[in-house]
Amino acid sequence: MTSEPPERRAEPAHPPETRASDAEREQVAERLRDAVAEGRLDMAEFDERLGLAYGARTHGELVPLVRDLPEPGTARAGGVVASTAAEPAAAGRWAERVGGPATSRGGFGFLGGFGRKGNWTVGRRFNATVFMGGGEIDLREARFEAPLTVIRCVAVMGGVQVTVPPDLDVEVRGFGFMGGFGAVPDRDDVADIAPGPDAPKVIVTGLALMGGVGVERKLRKQERRRLKEARKRERLAAGQESYEERMARHEQHRARQEERREERRARHDEIREERRARQEERRRGRPGGKEL
Repeated sequence: MTSEPPERRAEPAHPPETRASDAEREQVAERLRDAVAEGRLDMAEFDERLGLAYGARTHGELVPLVRDLPEPGTARAGGVVASTAAEPAAAGRWAERVGGPATSRGGFGFLGGFGRKGNWTVGRRFNATVFMGGGEIDLREARFEAPLTVIRCVAVMGGVQVTVPPDLDVEVRGFGFMGGFGAVPDRDDVADIAPGPDAPKVIVTGLALMGGVGVERKLRKQERRRLKEARKRERLAAGQESYEERMARHEQHRARQEERREERRARHDEIREERRARQEERRRGRPGGKEL
């Protein structure tokens, strides 16, 4: 008979006006990441909700962001596979590179460095920390544990270089204090390449304190070699056309030069005949003017 009134039992754990903590914002962000990995949210919806989550001040602002999403752990229980590794191949060439257990979730360099490159699988959260050292994160040949990857870089009097393929969707959010944190300007060979429609998304965030974090889009070695060969063929084709044009101009120039030479020969013969005639006249004693 002392049961709690229904309206009291229905009250939420925290009133909507209660201030949200960083841990609660991160919990909402993690649910959003799981939702985009399961295909419940597209990237545009995810970006919008994630920005609102990190900017939320109260519980009332956080709750609507995940109200239409299942509770954590219920998706797999219902038979829904969260990973996109089972997506059909028609989804694009990125489909086979998304999914599977991560082989690395972080790197640390103290008075030294670390490197992650080649064929490896990056975790959905990757933490890179360097102090008076350096780190290299190369994603051009990497696989991805999930469609969304967050790389947090902290560089103190050191540097972290993140290299990504040009068709990967990358967003840079970090901050530099007495240092630099940002994307390296694209080179000419990747300037016109846009992210693929099925490409995973990578968010690079963190802090550079008297150091630097750079994100550079760069072609894979095979693609760079293929592009180099294609440009070489184009140059050869263009060079063949320009050679024919140069030969035509050269023939015209030679013809004009030959005409001028013939004119000079004719004029020279004419002058020589006139000189010979004057010399003959002088030998006969007939005045014929001064010799040329």
